[in-house]
Amino acid sequence: MTDPFPTFEVIPAVDVQDGEVVQLVAGERGTEKRYGEPRTAADQWLDQGAETLHLVDLDGAFEGERVNSAAFETIIEATSVDLQLGGGIRTAADAVELLDMGVDRVILGTAAVETPEIVGEISERYPGSVMVSLDAKDGEVVVSGWTESTGLDPAEAAGRYEDLGAGAILFTDVDVEGQLEGVNTELVSRVCEAVDIPVVASGGVATINDILALKKAGAAAVVVGTALYEGAFTLDAAIEAVSE
Repeated sequence: MTDPFPTFEVIPAVDVQDGEVVQLVAGERGTEKRYGEPRTAADQWLDQGAETLHLVDLDGAFEGERVNSAAFETIIEATSVDLQLGGGIRTAADAVELLDMGVDRVILGTAAVETPEIVGEISERYPGSVMVSLDAKDGEVVVSGWTESTGLDPAEAAGRYEDLGAGAILFTDVDVEGQLEGVNTELVSRVCEAVDIPVVASGGVATINDILALKKAGAAAVVVGTALYEGAFTLDAAIEAVSE
């Protein structure tokens, strides 16, 4: 299985709600700020050197089925970089359809918690293609668009999904998500130490120093949303900083 992140990456988020790019604060619906058309956002990040795009169907995450497929299909058809896509993927058939379409990694959150065997089922067909999303609120894994607590410890859960065949872990610290107030490296570090597969960190990045701190904590990559859309720094500046 090839390593999806041979060098540390800064990955821009393209989170879509009602057909538009948005960023939520702490995962709460109704807090969103809108940033226009998904394809335009994707092109902007590609122009600045993105090697991977992080695509999320927020309506899908909340509703339990994919809603913004059309917006993502135009990106999938037009780009040659790696694509990881999540939100509303609840069955192996859903995941395989996306992988057949050209998505490199499917992000499973609720489905992985509710039916863990789905991870192995998809991985058997597409090895290394499943990125399990562990979103933590108050130190526990939450699902269903960050609305339901599972009582699971994120580090223990990460190890469990690695054993089931996950190719990577996406760890989001919901407590700091979208707030531009900095990152919690302690939790990230614990999750990274629990597994041998890559851990992609997300949530709270406000500065390039936050990105460097997550790299130091052991993350293989970091997903950045609000900070890029609000112009706290540019993607190309962040990519340059992590390559030094």
